Amino acid sequence: MSDDSLDRPAAVEEYMRGLQDRISGALAELDGGGTFREDTWERPEGGGGRTRVLEEGALIERGGVNFSAVHGERLPESATSRRPELAGQPFTAVGVSLVLHPWNPYVPTVHMNVRFFDAGTAWWFGGGADLTPYYGFAEDARHFHRTLKEACDGFDPEHYPRFKSWCDDYFRIRHRGEMRGVGGIFFDDLTGDWEDTFGLTRAVGNAFLECYVPIVRRRRDTPYGERERQWQLLRRGRYVEFNLVYDRGTLFGLQSGGRTESILMSMPPQAAWRYDWQPEPGTPEAELVESFLQPRDWVEANEG
Repeated sequence: MSDDSLDRPAAVEEYMRGLQDRISGALAELDGGGTFREDTWERPEGGGGRTRVLEEGALIERGGVNFSAVHGERLPESATSRRPELAGQPFTAVGVSLVLHPWNPYVPTVHMNVRFFDAGTAWWFGGGADLTPYYGFAEDARHFHRTLKEACDGFDPEHYPRFKSWCDDYFRIRHRGEMRGVGGIFFDDLTGDWEDTFGLTRAVGNAFLECYVPIVRRRRDTPYGERERQWQLLRRGRYVEFNLVYDRGTLFGLQSGGRTESILMSMPPQAAWRYDWQPEPGTPEAELVESFLQPRDWVEANEG
C-alpha cells in the first residue's frame, strides 16, 4: 500500500465497507429469524453511510451495524477538545460501529467500533470493543478479553494492558460510580506508523465475531422469566445514561450534524428506571454489580 496520504481514507473506507458486510452477514445468519434493513444516506455537509438495523429477530431485539464516511469543513468540539491545535481544520471520518441488544438477558449486549480520522495535518485511529452482561459468567468475560488480547499481541504486547485499562476508565458511568460492563479494550488518537496502526485497527475489527459469537451460542437458549427481563431493562437504562452523557462517538455524531437515526441506533428498544432500586443481597443480580462491574484481570479469571 502506498504511504501517500491521499490513499489513506480510500484504503480505510474499502476495509470498513467490507467489515460491515462480513459482520452483518454473519449476525443475520446467527439470528436465524431476522434480516437487516439497510438505509443509505448522504450528509449535506459531505459524505454519507449505510445504516443496517435488525429489529425483533429471533435472537436480537435490536442490533445495528453502521458504516459511515463523512467529511466537513471544521472538526466538531468533541474532537478538538482533546486536540485543540486542530480547531478549524477540515476533516474526514470513516468508521464502523455496532451495538447488539439481544432478547435473552443471559446474552450480553455488545459494542464494537473502529474508526479513522484525517484532519489534514494529522490522522489517527480509534476503536475498541466492550461487553455488557446482565448476568455474570467469568468464562464469557475471559473469552472476550483473551480474544481481544490475541488481536493486540500480534502488534505489541503492551497494547492490551494499556487499552484494557483505558476501557475500564472510559466505560465508567461516573455519576453512578460503576462500570457499564466487564470492559474490553478502548483506544483513541492512535497514530505513528501507518501500516502498524491500520493493521491493529483491522485486527480489532476482524476479531469481533470470534469475541462474541461463541458467547451467544453458549447462552442464547438459557431459560428466563420476568425477573430476568426486568433486571435487563434496568441495566439497559444505565447503558442509555452512558451513551447520552459520556460517549464520544454519540457526541461527535450529533455535533457534526450526523444522521440522528443512525447515531441513536445504539439505544436499546426498551429500558427502565426505578427510583433507588437495589438488588437483593446474595442474588445473581447483586453478584453482577458487586463482582463483575469492577475492574478485573479477566484474562486470568477463574470459573465462576
